[in-house]
Amino acid sequence: MSIRVAIVEDDRTVRENLAVLIDAAPGFSCVAGCASAEEAWQRLPALTPEVVLMDINLPGRSGIACVARLRTLLPQTHVIMLTIEEDSEQVFESMKAGATGYLVKHASPREILSAVAEVHRGGAPMSSHIARKVVTAFRRTPASRNEGPNLSPREEEVLHLISKGLRSKEIADVLGVAVGTINTYVRNIYDKLHVRSRAEAVARYLAR
Repeated sequence: MSIRVAIVEDDRTVRENLAVLIDAAPGFSCVAGCASAEEAWQRLPALTPEVVLMDINLPGRSGIACVARLRTLLPQTHVIMLTIEEDSEQVFESMKAGATGYLVKHASPREILSAVAEVHRGGAPMSSHIARKVVTAFRRTPASRNEGPNLSPREEEVLHLISKGLRSKEIADVLGVAVGTINTYVRNIYDKLHVRSRAEAVARYLAR
């Protein structure tokens, strides 16, 4: 089964080039190309993409606003933000809105496909700089008085490494296990914490 990908990008050339890249790659399928947040909200719920590549600077409603509403319309869909350069504040706001990760627009075709596959497996493309920003911000959030979910020792270890910005492959290397095993731990962590992104997982973990 191909990974179903949608693109939300106002630049027609970029949008069409991404669509060609996705459709030409084995195991990937582009189900839609939208030029605005409003178009995405209207079209994507019926198409149920598994991954959305979204421009962070859309005309009209922003990419950040778009991902926030898509979380409600398509709760199982992962969103990767596309940005010209790493604007840490915008990327961070996107993570808080529900994005799973981000890519700079000059990423190579291989990096783009790898990122789509990574989020589909339960990972998240996120630099250590952004991960540290997430951790720092949520450490300032008042801790919850509720008892936290019962994570296993290995899940706690994986979440600790996630909070340091490590990706699934890097965590697998550190712990000496397969990437698939790490992705299983990540999915279990998401289920137990009732979250959909690494940023949310780190926030819930630190707020316990």
